[in-house]
Amino acid sequence: MHTAYITHPSYLLHDMGSWHPESPMRLRAIDDRLHAAHLFDFLAHLEAPRVERSQLLRVHDAAYIDFVEAASPSEGLHALDPDTSMNPHTLDAAFHAAGGAVMAVDRVMRGEVNNAFVACRPPGHHATRNQAMGFCIFNNVAVAVAHALEQHGLERVAIVDFDVHHGNGTEDIFTDDPRVMLCSTFQHPFYPFRGADTASAHIVNVPLPAGTTGPAYREAFGTRIMPRLEAFRPQMLFFSAGFDGHREDDMAQFGLVEADYVWITEQVMGVAARHADGRIVSVLEGGYDLSSLGRSVAAHIKTLAEL
Repeated sequence: MHTAYITHPSYLLHDMGSWHPESPMRLRAIDDRLHAAHLFDFLAHLEAPRVERSQLLRVHDAAYIDFVEAASPSEGLHALDPDTSMNPHTLDAAFHAAGGAVMAVDRVMRGEVNNAFVACRPPGHHATRNQAMGFCIFNNVAVAVAHALEQHGLERVAIVDFDVHHGNGTEDIFTDDPRVMLCSTFQHPFYPFRGADTASAHIVNVPLPAGTTGPAYREAFGTRIMPRLEAFRPQMLFFSAGFDGHREDDMAQFGLVEADYVWITEQVMGVAARHADGRIVSVLEGGYDLSSLGRSVAAHIKTLAEL
């Protein structure tokens, strides 16, 4: 099997209300599209384990983990911030979301699969060391990256975050760690209203205006991110894979389409082939229009699987 598809039943039980755009239907839409596109049977299907506390502690403060555990309600909803709530199943889902990302690293590093997609909820890239925000509780991709560094001894890893919102939590966690290159494209000015002024040797932020479509996005990615990735020579690459920049997604005002997500995936796969033995882990972030989310994820996975 070339590509692993990692998920867990708990992801469907995390529910912040019928009005909330980050809904269980997102994963159902992805699953439906994978079947409709005849991709489902070509993937290695794995069930995510529960993350270990020691793995969370690499990127989150102990007091924050304790806070989240204590906040888990026995019934109803408990708000962690205006956008992010927990129901009785959320804590289990969050533990398995981070655990799925760790599993992906292990399977790819052991050579059992070439790459992996983690279809998880809640998402993670807004979660800082000590704060939940923007639908995110634990920073799944950061947990995975830290695991690759500490457990597998890698010295250089890169994260490509193409969600329409800046990966502020991931930047917060790795801002002082030159082993991790974060490349984040995002609409600006826009939530979370951070990142546009950050510049360092290993943080590559590319703010783009509302209305950005495929050609402008590809030009910015090709000229501002690709040379930095090539020079960094990452030994493993990660996607914070948010599909809310699609033109049909009214969460934001980008104009990307499935072909653009295929192009991004191909560019990063090229870097992985040249420097990282093809090793890629992709972790689901945003994407809230169900039809375009399903189509875009299927296109992304089909490209990863080289089908």
